[in-house]
Amino acid sequence: MIRVLIVDDQMMVREGFSVLLNAQPDIQVIGEAVDGREAVRQVAALNPDIVLMDIRMPELNGLEATREIVAANADAKVLVLTTFDLDEYVYQALRAGASGFLLKDASARQLADGVRVVAAGEALLAPTVTKRLIQEFSRLGTPRAPSQDRVADLTERETEVLVLVAQGRSNSEIAGRLVVAESTVKTHVSRILVKLGLRDRTQAAVFAYEAGLVTP
Repeated sequence: MIRVLIVDDQMMVREGFSVLLNAQPDIQVIGEAVDGREAVRQVAALNPDIVLMDIRMPELNGLEATREIVAANADAKVLVLTTFDLDEYVYQALRAGASGFLLKDASARQLADGVRVVAAGEALLAPTVTKRLIQEFSRLGTPRAPSQDRVADLTERETEVLVLVAQGRSNSEIAGRLVVAESTVKTHVSRILVKLGLRDRTQAAVFAYEAGLVTP
């Protein structure tokens, strides 16, 4: 059972998401929060698997709340939800540690599938959000030196796998591309995350762009 905490300052949104997700046999909404500050407290108290996080909220916005939750080494993965496909916080939220990004106009099925994907450790970015993220990397231009230095810790095969992860390929697609078993790909991805000190595939993709391994 995937345990979910819903964070949004609008009661109707929280109730709507709660009804949709509780209707799934493998998902349970265990709590709600009206702002980022309460979200941080609820994560510490309830230890959810997934936090559905709105960005624009009073007290503490979703960006800062995500940063605090990740900094506290919480096991919860943050799936950011927003009304705005061109939200200026997309890039910052992913760098803060968010594991995925969805728009609030996603269907019930897309929402439930998104929760499952992030819970499984995969990256999740809505197509319009991916475009926004790539535009931001293009604007930033020069790769970050610290990121480039950390690439040296990876083997040649791990670097190859990292590039494919950043291109949005699944484990099965990577396995087919490299002609190896899918379990081997999973092992490589796990080692990459450990060596680079990253939480999940989304952060790995951000790292790859920042290090210049993948260019927009």
